[in-house]
Amino acid sequence: MSGWLISLEGTAAGRDLALALALLAAVLHALFGALQKGRHDPWLSRAVIDLCYGVMAIPFALFVVPWPEPHMWVIFAGAFVIHAAYKLLQAMAYTRGAYTVVYPVVRGTGPFFAVIGAGIVFGETYSAGQWAGVGILMAGIFGLAAWNLRHVEVARETLVPALALAVATGAFVALYTTYDAYGIRATADPFTFLAWFFMLDGIFFPLIMARRLAGLGRAEIGPLLRRGAIGAMVAYVSFGSVMLATRLDKVGEAAVLRETSTVFAALIGWWVLGERVGAVRAGLMGLIAAGAVVMEWAG
Repeated sequence: MSGWLISLEGTAAGRDLALALALLAAVLHALFGALQKGRHDPWLSRAVIDLCYGVMAIPFALFVVPWPEPHMWVIFAGAFVIHAAYKLLQAMAYTRGAYTVVYPVVRGTGPFFAVIGAGIVFGETYSAGQWAGVGILMAGIFGLAAWNLRHVEVARETLVPALALAVATGAFVALYTTYDAYGIRATADPFTFLAWFFMLDGIFFPLIMARRLAGLGRAEIGPLLRRGAIGAMVAYVSFGSVMLATRLDKVGEAAVLRETSTVFAALIGWWVLGERVGAVRAGLMGLIAAGAVVMEWAG
């Protein structure tokens, strides 16, 4: 499969596949966020998800994919630090704010800086129409966050720090998107990057949460492990899809298309978490989708 994917780089078929992969990542990323924000403590949920995908990646990293080239170890070290900071910020934001408020701010901050980062690192350029699409998408995302903030039915004293943390998390979304796109392009086999990334990335959160995990009873650990296993599979496909999309086509376009996850997050918040949608939020969700369409159509 690696050879087939590499053969599509820079082709029309590769661009179409990148589009499909980015949209798949959007759906699954919203589901992943809901899994972390569900009824369990976001810190514990994240630790168990990371533990599961780290352990599951070990045989693939050690025995299936080619070993990383020597220069990849520095890249993996950088990815480890960036993702650790991102996950700490995200967990703190989820702890303090409602999912439908925090998630749109996190995802809305990322596209603009990811497009700029892709221009600096990869020399990508975008038309005026594509920038307009980015603006439309961001307007819809931040409009959705503002509407949710106004109508959220939770304690408001924690929302200001939650929003500040969400903005900081969004900045790290842009950073890791650009950095990881560089990493997956720096190795001959893209699946080498993905397998080793997941194995190494699965270390940090379980370590910092080891004491709390050890203190859980059997009644608590069972549901968490089930959530972790599901979250691991979702993470593999979600993160893997968007990273492969960044190798096949423009990083900035993949980053923007992934942020349609906000639409799916709102639907999950309504359907799974019991949070209301309404006509205004539905319209803003449509605006987000329209921005993504404009971005892709104008390219």
